[in-house]
Amino acid sequence: MLNVKNINQYYGGSHILRDVSLQTQLGKVTVLLGRNGVGKTTLLKSLMGLVPIKTGSIEFDGKLIQSATPYERARAGMGFVPQGREIFARLTVEENLRMGLAYKSASTPIPSELYELFPVLKQMLHRRGGDLSGGQQQQLAIARALAAKPKLLILDEPTEGIQPSIIKDIGRVIRMLADRGDMAILLVEQYYDFAEALADDYLVMERGEFIGRGQGKDMQANGVRQMVAI
Repeated sequence: MLNVKNINQYYGGSHILRDVSLQTQLGKVTVLLGRNGVGKTTLLKSLMGLVPIKTGSIEFDGKLIQSATPYERARAGMGFVPQGREIFARLTVEENLRMGLAYKSASTPIPSELYELFPVLKQMLHRRGGDLSGGQQQQLAIARALAAKPKLLILDEPTEGIQPSIIKDIGRVIRMLADRGDMAILLVEQYYDFAEALADDYLVMERGEFIGRGQGKDMQANGVRQMVAI
């Protein structure tokens, strides 16, 4: 679904991403781990077109997209849940969900499946996003990205600052979405146990390049926890 080859990215004179290559597949969760400041978020922003790459290629669903705008990538089927959620605090839950359908017809209904995945959103449909708890805002951010039914869902540290009960709910939803087989998921995460529980494949980043990769079932044997320990 996503095929990234040898991308490089710079901020000024700093070489942030160094010949990064990765793939994601339908029906699988690919987990990206690494300490703070190693380039994980920059990689995701590069994939979404929010920051430009210097060299390399990004292929999505069989088409090269490294020159495409962020909205073109969203229309192609890439959904992004940024770190910090970035919901619209002054808009209602319903209005936030409709933002995920912004490029579709105004009559396009909000998929009822979103309320099945996150029942709390239906209960709070007319409440402003800023009045929700951090965990509820994270559920809203994920639902907003899912509204347009993406083929690839990219999540940047969805457990950050979230209470344990909602972390479990988010993990359940991620696994359910992958198991349907019609979506690829790229998950950036610092919470090792959460990442290990979901990973079909894993990548470990250090100083803008991958220093480890493999199957999720091998993470413990390969010492991944020690590789990302602070």
